[in-house]
Amino acid sequence: MNSHILAAVLSAVFMGTIGAVAVYANVSAETVTFYRLFIGAVLMGFFLLLTGQKDKVFTWPGIKVLVTGAFLACFVVFYVIALNYTSMANAVMLLYLAPVTASTVAHFFMGERLSGLSAALISVALFGFAMIMEFNFNLSGRKEESIGLFYALLAMLCYAAFILTNRLIHERVHVLTRSGYQMLAGALCVLPFMLQQGDSIGAGQLGWLVVAGVVPGFLAIMLAVVALKALPAATFGTLAYLEPITVVALGWVLFDQSLNTLQLSGSALIIVSGVIQAVLSQRGSHGAATTQPEVEAA
Repeated sequence: MNSHILAAVLSAVFMGTIGAVAVYANVSAETVTFYRLFIGAVLMGFFLLLTGQKDKVFTWPGIKVLVTGAFLACFVVFYVIALNYTSMANAVMLLYLAPVTASTVAHFFMGERLSGLSAALISVALFGFAMIMEFNFNLSGRKEESIGLFYALLAMLCYAAFILTNRLIHERVHVLTRSGYQMLAGALCVLPFMLQQGDSIGAGQLGWLVVAGVVPGFLAIMLAVVALKALPAATFGTLAYLEPITVVALGWVLFDQSLNTLQLSGSALIIVSGVIQAVLSQRGSHGAATTQPEVEAA
């Protein structure tokens, strides 16, 4: 297997472990989020310093990067809270409606027009989520499920905001600088809320929190950066959908959160529509670069 493809695969799989790690850590969502982001930011800083890239550590990233860090913290917190009330599969599939939500917002407010096929793919993804819900949207009598879906919805909206605000960051801000400062800003945003929780952390729990910072934090992001250096965005975007597959698989193997045939089919629709959307997005960017080289150069 190509090393860059392997890096993308491992990045997606490592990112998908955060739900299981959060369950095993058994602390508040704020604590899990702080350790994941803060340890990730510290390790990113050390990596840049040890590889002679200190200019990327001490470069002011700009306010937009810090704002995206706040959205990053919010979507992780809400996602972890959602896992307390609903299955990992429900939470992650709703979370992965964020790209189509971001595309819809960009269509109406950022001048990124959706093609008919893109709009159809968004409809397919929404239909897939309806299948996961087994077409039963009456949540009365299912209080915990409704709470979990509410927090998963908040996580999805924050993730969509994270995607959109990232598009506004100038290309001069290196991706490693951006990632490090986003994690640091997110950690600082959630720190007061973590302290308010007053979690008593045992040695075993601390170990899982360190895992959260190293695996779905630092390693997942580093491997994504390595992969993106060589892979087309469409290829990387396609492989990124291994993350929800990982989440569903871990929920099934570790926590006996199995899906029926209808729900599995809905999950497949969301993933396939996302993969096709990634391919279309990459083709569109190539077309823009070909027809408008002056924009690219600017």
